[in-house]
Amino acid sequence: MTEPLVFVIDICYNYPMNLSEELIWRGFSAETTIKDPAELDTRASRKFYWGADPSADSLTIGNLAAAMMCACFVRHGYQPYLLVGGATGQIGDPKDNGERDLKPLEEVEHNKACIGAQMRRIVRSDELVMVDNYDWFKDMNYLTFLREVGKAFSMTQLLDRQFVQNRIGEGGSGISYAEFSYTLIQGYDFLHLYREYGVDLQLCGADQFGNCSSGIHLIKRLEGATADAWSTPLIIDPATGRKFGKSEGNAVWLTAKDNGSGNYTSIFDFYQFWINQPDSAVEYLLKIYTLLEKPEVEAILAQHTEHPEQRLAQKALAKGVTEVVHGKEAAEAVIELSERLFTEDLSNLSGEEIVEFGEYLATGQMGSRLFDILVKTGLCSSKNEARKLATAGAITVNGGKVTEDTPIDQVAIVKRGKNKFAVVM
Repeated sequence: MTEPLVFVIDICYNYPMNLSEELIWRGFSAETTIKDPAELDTRASRKFYWGADPSADSLTIGNLAAAMMCACFVRHGYQPYLLVGGATGQIGDPKDNGERDLKPLEEVEHNKACIGAQMRRIVRSDELVMVDNYDWFKDMNYLTFLREVGKAFSMTQLLDRQFVQNRIGEGGSGISYAEFSYTLIQGYDFLHLYREYGVDLQLCGADQFGNCSSGIHLIKRLEGATADAWSTPLIIDPATGRKFGKSEGNAVWLTAKDNGSGNYTSIFDFYQFWINQPDSAVEYLLKIYTLLEKPEVEAILAQHTEHPEQRLAQKALAKGVTEVVHGKEAAEAVIELSERLFTEDLSNLSGEEIVEFGEYLATGQMGSRLFDILVKTGLCSSKNEARKLATAGAITVNGGKVTEDTPIDQVAIVKRGKNKFAVVM
């Protein structure tokens, strides 16, 4: 078996609340097998795992919520195991409404490496162990799997799973045997980590709790031992009412630069996403997505209530999340950049200044045509939209309106409307 990777980061935390109190206060508490959350504070085995299938080469802010929950456990002395599913990633976590596209092995390997690096930065543990379920599945005999795992489950148990019911019920799209087996494979993951490392706690999003129960069942049946699962609620986009994530088509990515997959969100756009959150959502987002402690959050919210026009809570949220994902230096830089973009005359910017902005904004290739740049950088969804906006005078290049699809042959700031920017360089 391939040796797990261990990442070392020397960061210390000092949180006044115990783990169970902090989980509940931050909103990291949905369904669990643990009767009393206070059991987490004195748990003998302080090991947990969280899994991520490499369906893309970047995590999203939906994944970030679960990662922040993991970081919370780490701050309170738990050892984290990150399972990046090289095996399950070749099958795909079942959706409610259809089969996932199978990923080539090379793409899975690339995605796995990218996700591991992102989790390393977010969780910030000197004991983060990354494992890959491909290591223990690649040589497993099919008959062995059926004898050890398949015999431990009844069809009634499996058919009762919500995602199965959604797929085979009235109006469902049906489900392949591969995706139907996903819950068994995930269950075996938990069993393997229990046997190999003594991991007896799985963390997950609320939509994965059913799959977690498969592992708990296996550990009890085959090892005669107790294991638990703890889930966090899915984070809902207040603008759409849907969860954040790839499957919903509203992903905000943690990767800042396009590496060819298109799975990226510039640091500027990332910061702007948070600063534009409504007052109704800002409190729970502050608790989930930042490292601010309870007294700090309460003080920020009190000031925000007194002066809502200053959007102090949104500014604290945007700064805090950007620091977690991209680092303190990037957060400070994008705050300054935002101020300049919204207050300065863009026609007065030098080429050197614009190139510096390219570190934090989406970038297009100099010499490309304007409409191609608008689409590539995400300022427009299509050339047709770009044409309509340009005709309406909503597109500027270095502060001047451009109404036609012309080549951009110089370093430039392209702006759509009031608050969308890109750099051509």
